[in-house]
Amino acid sequence: MKRYQIAVLDDYQSVALESADWSVLRDRANISVFRNHLAEPEAVIERLLPFDVVCVMRERTTLPRNLIERLPNLKLIASTGPVNASIDVVAAADHGIAVVHTGYTSDPTIELTWALILASARNIVTESNSVRSGGWQQTVGTDLRGKTLGVLGLGRIGSQVARVGNAFGMHLVAWSQNLTSEAAKDAGATLVSKDQLFEQADVLTIHLVLSSRTRGLVGAAELGRMKPTALLINASRGPIVDEQALIGVLKNRQIAGAAVDVFDIEPLPPSHQFRTLDNVLATPHIGYVSRGLYKTFYEDTVSSIRMWLESR
Repeated sequence: MKRYQIAVLDDYQSVALESADWSVLRDRANISVFRNHLAEPEAVIERLLPFDVVCVMRERTTLPRNLIERLPNLKLIASTGPVNASIDVVAAADHGIAVVHTGYTSDPTIELTWALILASARNIVTESNSVRSGGWQQTVGTDLRGKTLGVLGLGRIGSQVARVGNAFGMHLVAWSQNLTSEAAKDAGATLVSKDQLFEQADVLTIHLVLSSRTRGLVGAAELGRMKPTALLINASRGPIVDEQALIGVLKNRQIAGAAVDVFDIEPLPPSHQFRTLDNVLATPHIGYVSRGLYKTFYEDTVSSIRMWLESR
């Protein structure tokens, strides 16, 4: 009986094997786990050539057509999350490669969004670093009660973020291309125009799917409308915001700061200015990185691979 080769990619924290019971696959397969991320296509191809099954974590490793067609042994792609735009599913189908997905919950991203908002408003990183270096109070925090929370995208995640803002006693405004007054009201928010959203928000948080309509949606014009005391929060997708425009307003102190969990290029290049600007709180795309969601991801992945093996 053939033994299949399974690759588990981008296991940054070395938790894939402990997040599910992979032993149910070992009678039929060998499992190789890779912690380090490869971005260069030739290096990715060289790594994946021996494997029948590739397990990808969200969009960390992209699988476009020009890569898929050079992996003759590949028979199954197991992706975490219900969809994965970084996999060319048409190319996979053209080459007889099955693609399976997993369950998902937005709760970790909602929670991280508020961690970013609160850490930015109260300068948590600066104050913690001061204590660690022997210092004491350095900053004066920003109150949230009575301030305006602007939500760009009031869908599954944005509406829940808004409800937490309501609990903090914030005034809620929202806009997206298809948002109605009724839907905004249901989430406790007021529908405003796009310009008004950026002009009124004390904290502006982004919760949109990346698409041709949303790529670059937040540019220099939108950022230029923000208050000099405002904070921008992005735990959605990096390319929704024009990165260079954001760097410009941050360097010029046109807004108070930004908290960013997502970037145009991930992992973030070592010399990127987000790593050094003192009014940026940057985290390494950890919105979905929680023990509970990883358990769902890897248990569902193992279950899908097991069913695929049993069918062969």
